[in-house]
This record gives sequence, C-alpha cells and structure tokens, in this order.
Amino acid sequence: MPYETSVPFSAGSDGYASFRIPACVRAPDGSLLAFAEGRVDSSQDTGHIEIVSRRSDDGGRTWGDLDVVASYGTGTAGNPSPVVVPSPDGGADGARIVLVFVTNAADATEERIRRGEVPPEDGRRVWIQQSTDSGANWSSAREITPSAKLPHWRWYATTPGHALRLTTHPYDGRLVVPANHSLPPEGGDDGTDGRYNGGHDLLSDDGGETWRIGYTDDNPDGWVNVNETTAAQLPDGRLYFNTRTEAIAPEHRADARSEDGGETLLAPFEPQPQLVAPVVEASVLQLRDPDVLLFSAPGDPEERRRMTLRASFDDGVTWRAVHTVDERPAAYSDLVRVDEGTLGLLYETGDESPYATVAFRRIPVAELTGSAAREK
Repeated sequence: MPYETSVPFSAGSDGYASFRIPACVRAPDGSLLAFAEGRVDSSQDTGHIEIVSRRSDDGGRTWGDLDVVASYGTGTAGNPSPVVVPSPDGGADGARIVLVFVTNAADATEERIRRGEVPPEDGRRVWIQQSTDSGANWSSAREITPSAKLPHWRWYATTPGHALRLTTHPYDGRLVVPANHSLPPEGGDDGTDGRYNGGHDLLSDDGGETWRIGYTDDNPDGWVNVNETTAAQLPDGRLYFNTRTEAIAPEHRADARSEDGGETLLAPFEPQPQLVAPVVEASVLQLRDPDVLLFSAPGDPEERRRMTLRASFDDGVTWRAVHTVDERPAAYSDLVRVDEGTLGLLYETGDESPYATVAFRRIPVAELTGSAAREK
C-alpha cells in the first residue's frame, strides 16, 4: 500500500542547522500545525533554539512557510506542547490553541542545570502563549514557572508533543500537560544520575489562565525514573500516561493511570515490557469510533530506528505492532488525527541520521484499527 509522506522540516534549511522535537495538532479551522525546535547553530540541545511551525491545509500533503512561534533571545525556547481549546459552538471562532513550552539561557546545558550550577533566572522556566486564529498569530509569552515548577526541581521539560484537553465529566475542559523534572542529589554525587528523574503533570481548569501541579512520581530508587511523558484519555475517562525511563528496570517504557483527571496516579509508573523501544520520547493517542490506543516510537530495542506504531485494544494492557514506517533511523514523534479516515505521524528520520528531517506520514485509520490489525 502506498503511503503519502511529506517533509515539513529539513536540517540546513530556512536558516536553521537542525530541526528536532516534533509536535502536531489539528487547528480549529481544520488545518494541521506542525511544531518543532529550530536549532540555529547546531543540532545540540542548548544554544540558540526557537519554536517554529508550518501549516498544512491539505491534511499534511504539503506545508506552508515557516513561522517563528516562540523565541528567547539567543537562548533556548523548546519542548512545544500545544493543545486546542474549542469554542462552545464547536466552530473556529472563539477557539484557541494553547502552547506551553520551556526556556533556558544559551549556555545552560542539562548537565549544568542538574548539577545546580545555573541560577534560576537562567535555568528552565515555563511559559504559555495562545493563538485565537488557528496559529496564524500568537500572543506574547506569559511565564507560569511559579505555579508549574517546585523551587527544588532542577531540570524541567514539558512533554514534548501534544498536550490534552479532557472531554468527560467531571473533568471536561481540563488541560493536562505531562512534564518531567530532576531532583537535587542525595549524598555526594552531582545530580546527573538518571535516578533523580521524576515526572508530574500540569493542570488548568480555566482554559490555560491558571495552572497547578497534579501528580508527582519522583522516587529516586533507580528502578523506574520518569522522564519524557505522553498521555491520552481512555474511553472510560481515565488518563493513560506513558514515559521514557532509563533506570534499573530492563524495559525502556513504563506506564501509569489516573482516575481523577491527572491529580494523582492510581499507582506509580511500572515497566511496560510489551513496548519494546530504545531510550527515546514517544507519543500516545486515543482514537474513538473505533476505540483504540496508539503508540509511536522506534521499534528497535536499543537503536533509534524502525519507526513503528503499536495499538492496544484493551486500554494499554497489551500491545501489538500495526504499522512500521521503514528501517531507517528514527527518533521523536507525535500522533495527530487528521480526519475521520486518516492518522498523521510527525517524526524525526533520515537515511543516515534520525535528525536529518522531521517528516509527516498519512496512515489510513482502517489499517490501524481493523480486523487485520487486531489479529497481528
């Protein structure tokens, strides 16, 4: 079966050395917005980095001009986490896109922040911007760090990838942004060990005006230590969280659930052995009609390659592979529902390196949810 694939971001174009960290949403006007970090000088995680976007009016087949959505002088603006807030009547008028992201000084590397060498004003700070015209224009950035980050947390990151708006009572309308942080060290080490990773989420019950911290999971026992996290709302209203982990547990993925809209977890994150993947960010998306939970990440157990979609027909308990893109290098990804019959996958890939391009693939929903997928 032929698949339609386009390339909204390519390293070395539009004045950027590299593009990384994809996120994608379907805007209120029906267009797709693809976000990425535009890394000006190199492919490194710090330095001069801006959040950029491109728009597609034909379901991801072609893309418009590049727009700069957020910047932080010559420092870093990154980890875009967009979510759509619809208007009461369901139309484009009155609807908004809320974008949560983080910043830091250009020389504030993750290692230096974890060591406690960076002052708070130069470390990871949390911001929000909004668009009322489907991403054509954006408000000025407003800082929400005091309500989103505890003072003793060092490293900090939102998702990355799309955030959630809950749709079932009693939490309908709540915005949920999965996030992660690091703790200060215990004893004589420097705080850079992975066991200091922890996870939490950000919650807003007024459309993004005010924010608070929901659950936290940051036990530095070295078994499962939560890192970059993605989330979906299951058909029964529960939240499903899936995270990257690189601790003692042999699995690189772990998951957890919440019954109270992300305020707390039913139990701490536990390893998910059926989701074989390297240490990498991933994405989950709950489809409805039919109900199926999707997961995207590289399918190789150690290397960032073989981008693969897995499906669960029992709310994340068991998983099976339903679509493999190809065998090429691949890394971060985000899933989006394009229309009734089409799923979109925005993902990092390339022939020699997973960071050469950010590509977009259109996949028929029927391929992922039909009887053939259930029997794989």
